[in-house]
Amino acid sequence: MEDHKDEGLIALELEDGYICRGHSFGAKKSIAGELVFQTGMVGYPESITDPSYRGQILVVTFPLVGNYGVPSREDRDALLGDLPAHFESAQIHIAGLVVASYSGEQYSHYLAASSLGSWLKEQGIPAMYGVDTRALTKRIREEGSMLGRLLMHKFNAQQNDHLSNGISYTNGVVHDRDTFRWKHDFEEIPWVNPNVNNLVAEVSTSSPKIYSPDPSNALKHPSGRPVRVVCVDVGLKYNQLRCLVRRGLEVEVVPWDYDFASLAGKENDGLFISNGPGDPAMMDATVKHIAAAMEEARTPIFGICLGHQLLARAAGANTIKMKFGNRGHNIPCTNLLSGRCYITSQNHGYAVDATTLPSGWDELFVNANDGSNEGIRHISRPYFSVQFHPEHAPGPQDTEFLFDVFIDSIKKCIESNDYLSKPVLFPGGDAAENDRLHPHVKVSKALILGSGGLSIGQAGEFDYSGSQAIKALKEEGIYTILINPNIATIQTSKGLADKVYFLPVTAEFVRKVIKNERPDAIYVTFGGQTALQVGIELKDEFDELGVKVLGTPIETIITTEDREKFARSMESIGEKCAKSASANSVDEAMHVVKDIGFPVIVRAAYALGGLGSGFAENEAQLLDLCNKAFAASPQVLIERSMKGWKEIEYEVVRDARDNCITVCNMENFDPLGIHTGDSIVVAPSQTLSDEDYNMLRTTAVNVIRHLGVVGECNIQYALNPFSKEYCIIEVNARLSRSSALASKATGYPLAFIAAKLGLGIPLNEIKNSVTKVTSACFEPSLDYVVVKIPRWDLKKFTRVSTLLGSSMKSVGEVMSIGRTFEEAIQKAIRAVDSNNLGFNETNALISIDQELQTPSDQRLFALANAMHSGYSVDKIWEMTKIDKWFLSKLKGLSDFGKLMTKFNTHTVSKELIRQAKEFGFSDRQLAKFLSSNELAVRRLRVDAGVHPVVKQIDTVAAEFPAFTNYLYLTYNGSEQDIDFKDRGVMVLGSGVYRIGSSVEFDWCSVRAIRTLREAGYKTVMVNYNPETVSTDYDEADRLYFENITLETVLDIYQLENSSGVVLSMGGQTPNNIALPLHRLNVKILGTSPEMIDTAENRYKFSRMLDRIGVDQPAWKELTSFEEATEFCEKVSYPVLVRPSYVLSGAAMNTVYSKDDLASYLKQAVDVSKDHPVVITKYIENAKEIEMDAVAKSGTMVGHFVSEHVENAGVHSGDATLVLPPQDLDPETVRRIEDATRKIGNALNVTGPFNIQFIAKDNDIKVIECNVRASRSFPFVSKVMGVDLIEMATRAMAGLPVSEYPATNIPKDYVAVKVPQFSFSRLSGADPVLGVEMASTGEVASFGRTKYEAYLKALLSTGFKMPKKNILLSIGSFKDKLEMLGPIERLHKAGYCLFATAGTADYIQEHGIPVKFLETLGGDDGDQKPEYSLTTHLSTNLIDLYINLPSSNRYRRPANYISRGYKTRRMAVDYQIPLVTNVKNAKMLIEAMTGHYDLEIGKVDYQTFVPAPAGQLDQFEPRILPTLNTDPSLSSLLANSPFKRKHIVSVSQFTRTELHILFTVAQEMRIGAQREGCLDILKGRVLCTLFFEPSTRTSASFDAAMKRLGGQVVVVNEQHSSTVKGESLADTVRTLGCYSDAIVLRHPSNDSADIAARFSNVPIINAGNGSREHPTQAFLDLFTIREELGTVKGLTITFIGDLRYGRTVHSLCELLKHYDVSINLVSPESLSLPSHVRDALISRNQLVSESTSLTSEIVSKSDVLYVTRMQKERFEDPKLWDEVKDAFVVDNRVMREAKRNCIVMHPLPRNREIAEEVDFDPRATYFRQMQYGLYCRMALLALVMAP
Repeated sequence: MEDHKDEGLIALELEDGYICRGHSFGAKKSIAGELVFQTGMVGYPESITDPSYRGQILVVTFPLVGNYGVPSREDRDALLGDLPAHFESAQIHIAGLVVASYSGEQYSHYLAASSLGSWLKEQGIPAMYGVDTRALTKRIREEGSMLGRLLMHKFNAQQNDHLSNGISYTNGVVHDRDTFRWKHDFEEIPWVNPNVNNLVAEVSTSSPKIYSPDPSNALKHPSGRPVRVVCVDVGLKYNQLRCLVRRGLEVEVVPWDYDFASLAGKENDGLFISNGPGDPAMMDATVKHIAAAMEEARTPIFGICLGHQLLARAAGANTIKMKFGNRGHNIPCTNLLSGRCYITSQNHGYAVDATTLPSGWDELFVNANDGSNEGIRHISRPYFSVQFHPEHAPGPQDTEFLFDVFIDSIKKCIESNDYLSKPVLFPGGDAAENDRLHPHVKVSKALILGSGGLSIGQAGEFDYSGSQAIKALKEEGIYTILINPNIATIQTSKGLADKVYFLPVTAEFVRKVIKNERPDAIYVTFGGQTALQVGIELKDEFDELGVKVLGTPIETIITTEDREKFARSMESIGEKCAKSASANSVDEAMHVVKDIGFPVIVRAAYALGGLGSGFAENEAQLLDLCNKAFAASPQVLIERSMKGWKEIEYEVVRDARDNCITVCNMENFDPLGIHTGDSIVVAPSQTLSDEDYNMLRTTAVNVIRHLGVVGECNIQYALNPFSKEYCIIEVNARLSRSSALASKATGYPLAFIAAKLGLGIPLNEIKNSVTKVTSACFEPSLDYVVVKIPRWDLKKFTRVSTLLGSSMKSVGEVMSIGRTFEEAIQKAIRAVDSNNLGFNETNALISIDQELQTPSDQRLFALANAMHSGYSVDKIWEMTKIDKWFLSKLKGLSDFGKLMTKFNTHTVSKELIRQAKEFGFSDRQLAKFLSSNELAVRRLRVDAGVHPVVKQIDTVAAEFPAFTNYLYLTYNGSEQDIDFKDRGVMVLGSGVYRIGSSVEFDWCSVRAIRTLREAGYKTVMVNYNPETVSTDYDEADRLYFENITLETVLDIYQLENSSGVVLSMGGQTPNNIALPLHRLNVKILGTSPEMIDTAENRYKFSRMLDRIGVDQPAWKELTSFEEATEFCEKVSYPVLVRPSYVLSGAAMNTVYSKDDLASYLKQAVDVSKDHPVVITKYIENAKEIEMDAVAKSGTMVGHFVSEHVENAGVHSGDATLVLPPQDLDPETVRRIEDATRKIGNALNVTGPFNIQFIAKDNDIKVIECNVRASRSFPFVSKVMGVDLIEMATRAMAGLPVSEYPATNIPKDYVAVKVPQFSFSRLSGADPVLGVEMASTGEVASFGRTKYEAYLKALLSTGFKMPKKNILLSIGSFKDKLEMLGPIERLHKAGYCLFATAGTADYIQEHGIPVKFLETLGGDDGDQKPEYSLTTHLSTNLIDLYINLPSSNRYRRPANYISRGYKTRRMAVDYQIPLVTNVKNAKMLIEAMTGHYDLEIGKVDYQTFVPAPAGQLDQFEPRILPTLNTDPSLSSLLANSPFKRKHIVSVSQFTRTELHILFTVAQEMRIGAQREGCLDILKGRVLCTLFFEPSTRTSASFDAAMKRLGGQVVVVNEQHSSTVKGESLADTVRTLGCYSDAIVLRHPSNDSADIAARFSNVPIINAGNGSREHPTQAFLDLFTIREELGTVKGLTITFIGDLRYGRTVHSLCELLKHYDVSINLVSPESLSLPSHVRDALISRNQLVSESTSLTSEIVSKSDVLYVTRMQKERFEDPKLWDEVKDAFVVDNRVMREAKRNCIVMHPLPRNREIAEEVDFDPRATYFRQMQYGLYCRMALLALVMAP
């Protein structure tokens, strides 16, 4: 919670009647003034002391204020003596301050002496926080600056709820003045217009004063006196004084009305007119004095801001009041002399009207955004002035050189009076000459190098940046060619590049493409390190090849990549890098470290993502690091370690004309020492003062100019947190991961702009694509905060080190946006993993102290646990050196979470809920605190009126209107930025890139969006991954950069009133919320989520496969270790252990023995908490086949089959895929197609689906089915030239789809997709393939044979072709046998073979020469080097290592380190190509010895122009034969065991008959969903005869009969002849004459038996007294199966009235068919009848009986079956009163329940289930009714069907 107490309410009233209220944090007084806004993101101490703000109420658009406190008011300026050191004047000049969020006492900066609030109070300035400042800014933007007043609340602050962290629950506008009673509650003061006063007189000095420079640099007049300038103080900022005095001038500061022309004497050499407040038209006295000085023409004159306006008025021009002025630090101004554009700091509400300038005066600067005047100069006198603030403070220092221009002019005029009749000269040259020197580059055909497969350190950000670059080139009309083998990306799709080569991005292939295509130009900066390396390698050939390198010159790239050259280059301009030296050998490294001293950081030159780098504390660690680094690079750099310093980054953009801007600065949450790719990053920086920020910004601009970068680059700094000392860490002279993040964080399209700049287009000629009116030469101002958190997947690897250091390990990242840091970081934590609730204590098994001191991927959770355990901010800071500001914010969250646990949903206040949401807590998180459930909290929140608002990202903090809809949700706001009229289709993206879900799903999402837009639909994209193309704001009509969670998707769906949601394109993340969304009536396009659940729940899926006659491997659900062991022994090892509902085989393992079983089972259970774990027979040596298909309403309309090279057992994401398949038997393919058709039909699929099959001897089995797009969709779509996602999207949207469009592929054409691994990044990980996915990306290439394609694809992953020496180590005899032929081919091809012991013997036995190498443990000290395997590996004597471990060694206990593992790991660490799979090895050897020339052919590229309609070739997909072997509905009904039978008691049913009933119920469900009504019982009549009240049962049978096409006759007791005394027997016989069946409910226990005896048509018992209710029992059982997948092994607890509860009696009887455990909970008087109880005991099913619902019973139950206390069954009402509320299932009970249990109730209910439980997803009772409909439809059809 917040340190400072709540200081009461304060209101802001505007003259247009708008009112909002917030919280006071300044002086407690009311004030009035002019309301203005300022868009700067730092520099509040400087701004509020700027005299130009006199009398104004300042709205700061950046929402977080006060973060770095306020420096000491006592510190004096070293230069100016008695003036304050840190401020712009001696007092605060604003009238009041308005901010969104205020840091209070939680400020953090080494110079801070107090909080901002304390200082404001000292100076008597009121301030407020908790206001939607963006809404205020937009109001001022639309209506202009207006008067406002801050009004204090009259009453005691204690009346308000305590608030924390500067976030107000009042947040926003008061719409109803009566309820606000504000006139009564707040003080009233008169309006004040400060502009009618002479504000200058208030702020100007009262008497002249002289400031002298340091004697060491003082300028001297030839006469010996100091060179002096008269400074007219019309509101002087001290930094203007500093800029003049620092340059050696003596300055005499004189009052505003001082007659300097006559009083200052002749011993002054220049006139300077300062900035100031107010209307220049009121300053006649000053204007008159300036005019006199100009007339005298004795000295140069320089004016700033108000000084500029006064000079213009003195010259005879007019000034005008602007609508809202220019106040910010990012305003671009163009110098009309040179054409250069500068970023300036501004603060003015008046401007010079340039049209009124008299002759002799020219405009000097113009505002590049609004065209207003920014400077003037005399054409024949040394007079000039500027509207902006070259002295900055706050703001950029780019125009400080104007003080030098002024001083140069003074010097020249002192030298010669001639210069008094000449204009001032400015640097930057002449605009026309600059145009001539830097023309636009003429390019007609450009080549772009992509980055290849996604790997750690080089991931999806290059898909994004490359795509942006292509868009930019296309906009310029340039024909674009791309080389990128990454087939999964949007970049390699139609619609972007004109031509794509799927070839390795290597010098050899790029050279071939250039020769083939003859492009004019090439870009090497959009493909990461891969493309840069090629650029460096080919730099001397480009001229010869006729290719110009666009953008940053290669020489610059080499300078930034060679660490020593870079350090020297920085030294040459006086910039500091860390103390360092380079070494080209290990010995040299050990020598140079002596100068630097430990600790050091070692980096490999030319390596991406810090590969081959690390920290060394001593010589031993250094030696180890150097050995690895030299394997990756020819050079290492050793530099001083600055662990614990802040790490800061800037993204810098520069054009060929030297216009230079910084687009975004970012602060790492983690101090230096963790690679920035593994750091939490916050943008913009939060703890830098204006001085820090602009010191580093200026350095960045100087460095980039010095290096000559053209385009975009990134500079990283280390900043000492206790001083201004900093070091430059590195410059990335290319688009980087940070560039993608910065683009998404700011809305500034860096890559797009960089591509344009490479063509020589100046920055100020490009428009800002968000506002469409402002210039792209500006620095975005943010009015929100962005947090990036990395995603690691280290758990997927055995023996991997989880420690974070200087080498990157994360596989993806998330970005979140909020109006406060708390809101943003909580969103980001949830985005990383759907199991994360936010920043709160977790059960993570981590040692807090160890984790804080040596960070790993669990660090954030350790922080949360530490705070929860009572660690102070100071203690955590000591251990982590994370800035205290961040820690304090997190501590606030931790404390607030603790506070919330004291409440429940009944006691929590609306204000607390609002505050929790403003803090970024999710509904799920709050449900945990409040012992409730997510949907109940949602209902509570909505009822309290707490809703998120939608805000735009517009790059300009609302200063200009935005034309793009780049959006985020926030609770820290009061009004929407947009309206909601589109009703667009929502497409959910894939979320964070991780192993198993990567760029391929982004491809699917983008293709879906584009297809919908082409068809005329409005679209809404939801995603939170900054690396993707889908989060490009121009891809969809609306982009929400938001989490893909139930809460957020529901919020957006309801706000947008969306016409439907597509969730099958984003992989598993959206699929996981499909069912909950569906149950909340969200319209899901495509396959029903219930069917998705059927496919994903292995039990349901298995039953479905059995029903339709499709085979699968034997499997069993885990209920106990004993059962599992028994099953494994029965089917024989090996087996697969796999959980449900996960992606990429998480915790899936192959188990080869009983010993391994237990540990793997535990691992699997951990992964899938809500879903069962399954053990499957693992079929060895089987082929795996992939099927990607599209269906519409269950009918397949397109599909492709691809084959895996590796045998089954390697995860499909790690498999090598071949398409078209080369080795599949046609019969196998036919069977696969047939099975796919059946599955698609059974699941009623509309949209994409993917099935994995295994085949052995033409026998096919289904491994799994994904009812969504899969990772192979982009591969098959691009290879076959048919976009399956386009087809799927059209099917889902209900658009026409042409079935099986023709494929037009050449004759000899094969594509091979190869996985991209990142083992070299993951120190310690065992590089073997298994059922867990390990690859981070994929590439694909084409060839005339699969071997040629395989070779190109392998080379694309960085594989190097072996030159001579090949090492073999083969485990199993079977593999040795299989490898013998290929080994022989290697020998014949001239390779030199080495092998380990057993392998060498085997090879020698077969007469092939081989050299034996020994693998010994220990230090190998007793080995001769010529026999040592480790020596051969570590000295790079081996070119290829084929290591084939025996299959039972895939997984060993974690502590067992085999020799094979050691050598495999060495191969990876020493960059030696490694093959660990026998099928890969065979294919590789075949390819290596096949003598492929790898020349470019037609198969290597795709040209995206319409191809002429050609003949169909042999690869055209077959239209499937309509073979159907599944038991059809008609055959089930024809052979019904229930036909024309009475349904009186559950005891008459066998388990088989129940399964028939449930199978038909499934069919009814699909039929009803497809058709609505079926005609199965057309012409049939059902009579319902109810002698007791009924809503559900009677309506259910009525609806069921009508859905089946039949008619219903309804008879109830009141209208039946029984009132006349007719017997039940007679009634039944009579009704039997009119109907085909009778549904009967009667209070008598014997009624059903009597009716059955006399009726000639079937009687269906709908309840006979308290005895039975068979149809309810059927639907209850069906519900359990549908919800939980199975009944077997469950624990079912019956609660309530068990004596009269006939539904319980019937269900207990039915449960005899299943292995279940039963608990009975009831009052003693209402216990289960003895005959039912005895039956349970006889079957060993009864576990416990209790009269109270204990937490132990609840926690063990899978089903809580609750019944009503039936008042009508009690003869004595008192007895009913005693028991009616005996048991209530509420949220408190549900807190104890399993996460995947269900709550059932036959309904109606009274109070036995609290309404709050209705919102719990485990509440099944209303769904039970729906299942009842299908079940009763099935029963009627089976009984009555003809």
